[in-house]
Amino acid sequence: MSGPHKTAGRDWFGAEGLRFSCTQCGNCCTGPEGYVIVSDAEVRGLADRLGMSVSDFEAKYTRVLPQGRSLTEHHTEFGYDCVFLDRETIPGKAVCGVYEHRPEQCRTWPFWKSNLQHPNAWKRAASFCPGMNTGQKHTPEHIRLTRDRSPL
Repeated sequence: MSGPHKTAGRDWFGAEGLRFSCTQCGNCCTGPEGYVIVSDAEVRGLADRLGMSVSDFEAKYTRVLPQGRSLTEHHTEFGYDCVFLDRETIPGKAVCGVYEHRPEQCRTWPFWKSNLQHPNAWKRAASFCPGMNTGQKHTPEHIRLTRDRSPL
């Protein structure tokens, strides 16, 4: 089946919505090699935040992939961490070093199109994200709006 799984014209999560509260585990920011696509506007915002020129920021913190410009990663005991993932500041937690300026791909987790295609896709993502299916319940409207902003 292609496209989102729907029941009677509605998304599979229906009127109930879904639960998600970030646990700051860092699992969504690490793992096998991947990418965090950044737009030109996001690059400018991150460069400003770090007091760098756009060209210096791009050279130090990004790479060009077939999918677009991505933030770089570095290999750790957890996998390939996003260059801005901070595991030092708060013991036992993984926090984003540029949280207020994080890319849209990060802002929309876990309500990515790819995670909302089918209940099994959500279940698969929840198997490594302890914040999924727990905590705050998000309304179907919030989920759809976030999904529609999601690049993935």
